[in-house]
Amino acid sequence: MDLTQRLAGKVAVITGGASGIGLATAKRMQAEGAIVVIGDLDPTTGKSVANDLNVTFVEVDVADPVAVDQLFDTAVDVHGGVDIAFNNAGISPPDDDLIENTSIDAWQRVQDVNLKSVFLCCKAALRHMVPAQKGSIINTASFVAVMGSATSQISYTASKGGVLAMSRELGVQYARQGIRVNALCPGPVNTPLLKELFAKDPERAARRLVHVPVGRFAEPEELAAAVAFLASDDASFITGSSFLVDGGISSAYVTPL
Repeated sequence: MDLTQRLAGKVAVITGGASGIGLATAKRMQAEGAIVVIGDLDPTTGKSVANDLNVTFVEVDVADPVAVDQLFDTAVDVHGGVDIAFNNAGISPPDDDLIENTSIDAWQRVQDVNLKSVFLCCKAALRHMVPAQKGSIINTASFVAVMGSATSQISYTASKGGVLAMSRELGVQYARQGIRVNALCPGPVNTPLLKELFAKDPERAARRLVHVPVGRFAEPEELAAAVAFLASDDASFITGSSFLVDGGISSAYVTPL
């Protein structure tokens, strides 16, 4: 058994695939033999990444139902199906803050991109997976979906809680149709989004890092490895799970000295 080709021939759709966890996962899945379709809002970066990796790119606003359907339909039209959906796109803007300071517009924008998009992507993926009676869906939630944070991003936290609950329900509902649905719950990851957030507020970065038992933030490649596992048949008995890749944060009362 060649474990380096666990995803050979499988068609994987990845949203937010032009950077961060999505890009690392595109590279990992391709290395394991998958046929990758990247969806991203940024056409310049998306096309550049697609050219570098020789994969299909579709410009997509993940909050737009028509655009999401087009993304998954393109995967089917070009490559013959959808076996894996990594619904990963998300935002964490600075105006999403403490509840007292967060406007309804800021709240709604994060809900649309982080939660509504996962609903739309799951719906679009299942439209193709149900007739095939097989597939793996991985939705990016967060460790803040399972525990509270004193450095609040209220809409982000609520959106990720929704992703987690929706993933559990879909995992149960579609289990006997050969379709697995799991929620990836990362801790803080060393991505451009996190770097931008913490560069503006080193105190917030230090405050978060002290709670990570491993003593560092995750690298995107470490999350990509977890996604590739969940996408593969090695995870054939895993569905409806909260798959924590958080360096021990959610298990810690205090961190080691």
